[in-house]
Amino acid sequence: MKKDNAAANDTAVITGGARGIGRAITLALAAKGCDVVINYSGSKEAAEETAKECEALGVRAVTVQGNVASEEDCAKIVETAKKEFGKIDILVNNAGITRDGLLMTMSEEDFQAVLDVNLVGAFRMMKAAARMMIRARYGRIINISSVSGIMGNPGQTNYSASKAGIIGMTKSYAKEVAARGITVNAIAPGFVKTDMTDAMTEKAIETIKAEIPAARAGEPEDIANAAAFLASRDSGYITGQVLCVDGGMCM
Repeated sequence: MKKDNAAANDTAVITGGARGIGRAITLALAAKGCDVVINYSGSKEAAEETAKECEALGVRAVTVQGNVASEEDCAKIVETAKKEFGKIDILVNNAGITRDGLLMTMSEEDFQAVLDVNLVGAFRMMKAAARMMIRARYGRIINISSVSGIMGNPGQTNYSASKAGIIGMTKSYAKEVAARGITVNAIAPGFVKTDMTDAMTEKAIETIKAEIPAARAGEPEDIANAAAFLASRDSGYITGQVLCVDGGMCM
């Protein structure tokens, strides 16, 4: 297989890379010629299946179980990449959870759990990978935020707070490492078809779609295409940005 010169021989670490948006990003990067480290929290079977699909594209793929809410697990994910490939060129912080509920009835446990995975987990992964990227004077970091972090969303105070935090963290870290050849950007997906949206009623889906100028839900591949560009060498003069991939939902 002929690899894309923009990504050939790069190593990418994708948290939550076995399912949904994470899986689509993993496959898109593999199609560009990246070797991939696929982090998963729960489904080993899904991770191994995604790895097989990547290997069929002519790249190496390894899986590593870990919860990014754990500092030890974040270190393990990065150490796996270092052991297997000797470097990390691309880090995609995609792992995330939801524990929805109205603020008045939301427990502190549910609020903190979402921040620990979605926001603190991304911080820990960036910190763990930083030394290798700074030494190499090269890196691409892509943090998956959400339009909920820009617009807010009823019943998602914890999720919206975590995704807004991702945006602030992205911009701050981008300023810290720009001179080292490292870019840090965020993608804010809109309403995207995933396992979570499959559980919604048809009426609820149609209500949301009516608010989207593009008049359709997004596909995981829509997010993956944006991530593949931001992960490439062609995006080297783009940093600290938030790219909304939302069909015009929050313009």
